[in-house]
Amino acid sequence: MLVLDWILIVIAGWLALGVAGIGALRNTAFVARVLFPAGAVLAVALAGLAVAGLLGTPETAVLAIGLPDLPFHLRLDGLSAFFLLVIGAISFGISIFAAGYFRHGEGTPPGLMCLEYHLFLASMALVVLADDAYAFMVMWETMALSSFFLVTANHRVPAIREAGFLYLLIAHIGAIGILLCFGVLQANTGDYTFANMRAQSLSPLWASAAFLLATVGFGAKAGILPLHVWLPEAHPAAPSPVSALMSAVMLKTAIYGLLRVSFDLLGAQQWWWGVLLLAVGLATALYGVVFSAVQTDMKRLLAYSSIENIGLLFVGIGLGVLFNAYGMKALSALALTAALYHVVGHAFFKSLLFLATGSVLHATGERSLGKLGGLMRRMPWVAWLSLVGVLASSGLPPFSGFVSEWLLLQSFLFTTGLPDSFLNMLVPVLAAGIALVAALAGYTMVKFYGVIFLGQPREPKLADAHPASPLERAGLVWLGAGCVLLGLFPVAVIGLIDPVTRLLVGGGIAETVRANGWLLLSPSSPDRASYSPLVFLGVVSLAVLLAVVLVRKLYHGRLRRAPAWDCGYPAQTARMQDTAEGFGQPIRQIFEPFFRMRRELPSPFDAKPHYRVTIEDHFWHWLYLPVARLTSAIARGVGRLQQGRIAIYLLYSFVTLMVLLVVVKS
Repeated sequence: MLVLDWILIVIAGWLALGVAGIGALRNTAFVARVLFPAGAVLAVALAGLAVAGLLGTPETAVLAIGLPDLPFHLRLDGLSAFFLLVIGAISFGISIFAAGYFRHGEGTPPGLMCLEYHLFLASMALVVLADDAYAFMVMWETMALSSFFLVTANHRVPAIREAGFLYLLIAHIGAIGILLCFGVLQANTGDYTFANMRAQSLSPLWASAAFLLATVGFGAKAGILPLHVWLPEAHPAAPSPVSALMSAVMLKTAIYGLLRVSFDLLGAQQWWWGVLLLAVGLATALYGVVFSAVQTDMKRLLAYSSIENIGLLFVGIGLGVLFNAYGMKALSALALTAALYHVVGHAFFKSLLFLATGSVLHATGERSLGKLGGLMRRMPWVAWLSLVGVLASSGLPPFSGFVSEWLLLQSFLFTTGLPDSFLNMLVPVLAAGIALVAALAGYTMVKFYGVIFLGQPREPKLADAHPASPLERAGLVWLGAGCVLLGLFPVAVIGLIDPVTRLLVGGGIAETVRANGWLLLSPSSPDRASYSPLVFLGVVSLAVLLAVVLVRKLYHGRLRRAPAWDCGYPAQTARMQDTAEGFGQPIRQIFEPFFRMRRELPSPFDAKPHYRVTIEDHFWHWLYLPVARLTSAIARGVGRLQQGRIAIYLLYSFVTLMVLLVVVKS
């Protein structure tokens, strides 16, 4: 059997688990302890099959499950196999975690949630396998609907229903853009297979139209500006495993779609496409990280952080398009390698952090940073594993986030070879912006981790916080191990990425990297730039060990006991700790134009003065609220036509007939 056949068996297994969940609709123990672990086994099998697909040759299949004369065309190549690997590896950890997380359901019966969850996984896998527009759109809409029901699992809460409807609305706006993009790509041939689209030679105008439609369509799903507003609403509303799956995997299907259209289905590329992606990506990354830094809800903080990372991915893809448009294949491969490395790195550390917030939420019932603190004592497993995710998200060595961001910055260093002087001046400015985003991301992660796990508990009930269950820990350990291994062995990971870049741009960097040995990562030459994660880890570990030995040797036997220094406060309380608002205040002041702030100031005569700052998104007031008001006005106008009287409706029919007669006679 072909690898693709085995992958389809895994997908069918997920669907079978979903159907089995309907048979055990309210049996939480069976769903959590049997069906979700079985889904995890299928996920790790998918990851193994995806590796085989990466190292093998492309495979195709036709499934006669669509409409007459419209079967599903499927194709397994390097690009689809890479994203299947991400889906399988991440969903394994999330499914194991979910087996311990869904103890009492989340509003929706557990069996129904099992169906929605595994249908979501199956639809994402089929999206990246689709080889025609019909199969792609059917699976894309299935993915959107199943994720909508997962987001609104606790549908009795009005705010959650509103977040779900907003997500579904923008998802369908994006789907319209994708559908129109495929309409342009098929070039009036009536053949919507991707093979036919590859064979077309579109004019620069129509190719640009298809690219812009793809950017809008897939950007709506990814969360780029100004189509990002659904993301910070949907992630806090969804159960934490669903939030992790959406941020780590679903957003990446949009990245897959953009890569498939921009590099595979479209032939020649134009340089300004790359500049557009660079500008949109940098704006999205900066906007996301600034809003993330001022959040007081831990899940909204991570949601805005996902927007930031999606912006970085668009920057990497933009560089790849820019280099490829000028025929610089090796540099395009380097930029795409950085982007794809960040795809898998972000998938691991962001799912780890979302699942950690789920454990905190279950243990404390709180997701407000102002009511947390000191949880390292109560939840040591979650705290230490979250630290791994925080370090990776901050882009610190030797973790996964550092490798991808280092490769991205290396790509920027080669832009001086572009044959356009304007671009040679513009791109270094964008590189400085990326460095600013990376610094702010580290600042945000310090706030996230410090407020939740360090210091003293800010609420008395935190003393009753319970540690994560064994299955939750197992899921977190898997994802934490991924963050570490991706950081320590980048040469091996780049070897898996190389088939993808060769498919997209006809080149790769794996041979250059391997030529310098598996210990040293050097995308061009060791003289120009190199990084050895294992050596770095060894030096740091040796320095720490040496420091401990020296301290013990110098001070051994000369100990005296004294009260700990209390910074001048003999009776410290949790109220003396820096709060989430305090962490975000410098960012609010420096980047004040980014925010729409409302301040509630106390009166001097208030017995209990209260000060509050509300941060809002300008795009709500600039774009979405005006559109909503216009839509309501049009709906009210149309509503006036429906009077409920038969005489009025007969009058409409009579007037319509008269107009048609006049038109026909003329």
